[in-house]
Amino acid sequence: MEQALKLADLVQTGGHGKILIQEGQVKVNGQVERRRGKKLVPGDQVQVEEDCIEIQ
Repeated sequence: MEQALKLADLVQTGGHGKILIQEGQVKVNGQVERRRGKKLVPGDQVQVEEDCIEIQ
């Protein structure tokens, strides 16, 4: 999932994404997501702080 955060420019590096996920600062569909290997599917909404994207 950290690679999706990086590709969407929500984080600068995959490592930063990993840290945010582990700290519980990433939400998928409104729920805190702590699993780095979470598979994202089209329609999922990912939120990091104030930024939100929808997976296409």
